[in-house]
Amino acid sequence: MTTPDQALAARSFFGSYFPPTRRAISGLFLLNGLYAGAWAPKIPEFAGRLDISEMQLGLMIMCFGIGSLILMPIAGVLIAHFGSARTVKGAALLFLPTLLLLSLAPNIALGVAAISLFGGLLGTMDVAMNGNAVEVEKSMRRAIMSSCHAFWSLGAFIGATTGGYLIETIGVIGHAALLTVFAAVALAFIWPFVLRDAPHRTEEREKVGLPITPLPWLIGLMALFCMVPEGAILDWSALYMRNELGAPLALSGFAFGTFSLTMAAMRFAGDHVRDRFGAVKTLRYCTVIAMAGMIIAGTAPHGYVAVLGFALCGVGISNMVPIAFSAAGNLPGYAQGVALSVATVMGYSGSLFAPSVIGFIAEHTGFAIIFALLPVLFIVVLLLSHHAVHADVRERH
Repeated sequence: MTTPDQALAARSFFGSYFPPTRRAISGLFLLNGLYAGAWAPKIPEFAGRLDISEMQLGLMIMCFGIGSLILMPIAGVLIAHFGSARTVKGAALLFLPTLLLLSLAPNIALGVAAISLFGGLLGTMDVAMNGNAVEVEKSMRRAIMSSCHAFWSLGAFIGATTGGYLIETIGVIGHAALLTVFAAVALAFIWPFVLRDAPHRTEEREKVGLPITPLPWLIGLMALFCMVPEGAILDWSALYMRNELGAPLALSGFAFGTFSLTMAAMRFAGDHVRDRFGAVKTLRYCTVIAMAGMIIAGTAPHGYVAVLGFALCGVGISNMVPIAFSAAGNLPGYAQGVALSVATVMGYSGSLFAPSVIGFIAEHTGFAIIFALLPVLFIVVLLLSHHAVHADVRERH
């Protein structure tokens, strides 16, 4: 039986490690991931409604990425001028109806507009969420970024796995309306607890243009080379398993499934690991594990070994991107939103556009050699890993 003192100690521990501001930013990551995951099962219906070919759909999905890359830098400027809290709240409000717009678009022109807006506002909210997570890290003097990204992965998993059932049960519009109402109610609960940060000082506002010094770009390059392999696994692992390793359909799906599962699990543990060993050492260990997993997957003799390799890769990649984003958000001498937007734009461009290039190359080489050679990018991450020291927040005031 729990004594009053034990209950008080438990509440004190929970309040110390999971204050309202941390729960609020975790909720925002979950909502953003939920929408991203919910989009995946809508794609076939979206293509059918607009009567577009696979090639046209590929161009449409590219508009999603283009929208993100256009609006994400703007988010950095807004954070520098108005703070991450006001920016993320505004982005979330604008983002809420975009799933309905995607579901209602009656023609290609409006479909392009809807998907561009969806991708752009998802990216804007993403930059602002990461900025606010950095502020919460500073206020708590401990790492929380990895767990925030874990909540995003959890939201994406929920959105993707429930979307098909809900669309079949209540229809495309019903699915979008239900998620919109749920997200609006959740945002209303989250709203007052988002950590309010002050805009940057006047002298810092002079630095909101694109950085001319190399450090933010080097960290952005690190994020880019972390996310290219992630995008390759997302888009091509199942096809590689099926076509080149002769794996059955069910096992092919486990490639990305196990990758996602190990990534989410390790992201929940990642903050503790980073606080214990430091960002630089954590990044290096994760990078080596990811290299080993990718090489195992690319040289696997059959599907079961490849699944093991992809699972190991999820363990490694899980905390690489959160560390890069924390480092960008904590760079001294830079307006936080701008440095962070450089890292996020460069990083997400890897996961949005590199897979299409990989697909073109694979038509001539196959995917096995590509997966086996992608660890070359991780060597660059290792060479740049000393910059991850900026992600450590325990010593900051």
